[in-house]
Amino acid sequence: MDFKSILGENCKNGELLKDHTTFHVGGECRFFLTPVTEEQLGLCMDIIRKENYKYYILGKGSNILADDRGYDGVIISTCLLNDSITHEGEYIEAGAGVGLDKISDYAMEQSLSGFEFACGIPGSLGGSIVMNAGAYGGEMSEVLYEVKVLCPDGSIKWKLASDLELSYRKSNILANNEIVLAAKLKLQPGDKEKIRLQIEDLNSRRREKQPLEYPSAGSTFKRPEGYFAGKLIDDAGLRGFRLGGAAVSQKHCGFVINYDNASSDDIKKLIEHVRAKVYEKFGVQLECEVRMI
Repeated sequence: MDFKSILGENCKNGELLKDHTTFHVGGECRFFLTPVTEEQLGLCMDIIRKENYKYYILGKGSNILADDRGYDGVIISTCLLNDSITHEGEYIEAGAGVGLDKISDYAMEQSLSGFEFACGIPGSLGGSIVMNAGAYGGEMSEVLYEVKVLCPDGSIKWKLASDLELSYRKSNILANNEIVLAAKLKLQPGDKEKIRLQIEDLNSRRREKQPLEYPSAGSTFKRPEGYFAGKLIDDAGLRGFRLGGAAVSQKHCGFVINYDNASSDDIKKLIEHVRAKVYEKFGVQLECEVRMI
């Protein structure tokens, strides 16, 4: 049995990662797999373990910088995995591949509040759980109830959110070599019109303050304790600073953007330049939020 016999056309060779990341950067990978069912994913993982392939689980690619030299391993895209949403009372259950914007709209339609913060995050549910994504004062840990994971031994388990050691932009899922399959969120009854207005307000604020017109991986740096990354970068004189095709956004200094056909090397060097300048001027060590492939 091989990947092709399991996935058919959903197994590709030499797929360009730039076509699957919001930075629009990245070279070819050896295998690009898009399982639709948990069974398909499990069978693919059996092959990966047997052949000792290195692998990376990719959601919507919104927090990723993929190297132009490519990836000599297996990329597993969860974008079609369990692509469904249901609800019962205050609980919403959705698959790992469902986009946060879709869940936000669904919750609004059911008059369920608490997920508005995620309406404009361009990621999938699975990826947002792995990194405990958040925005505008909310984060996944506040609404997450249970997570369904594929364990390294091939078993499938439901785990309580309290078992994930969720903290700022972190969980223990990667350390445990687990893969998110689905999750249950616990929200609160709310007024549909008020929820809609809040979503519209947050989306308007994002358009106004974030460089959505350029490819990026979202906020590039984690928030340093006691500081704001964007202000530190601005105060270091780096607003609009360019290196090759990469730039610090003029609109929001916390974003490194693909300004003009940037290479992965352009972006990496600019991130390191920003970190060095901020440390030199303020003694604050910025930690990159973007994951590297």
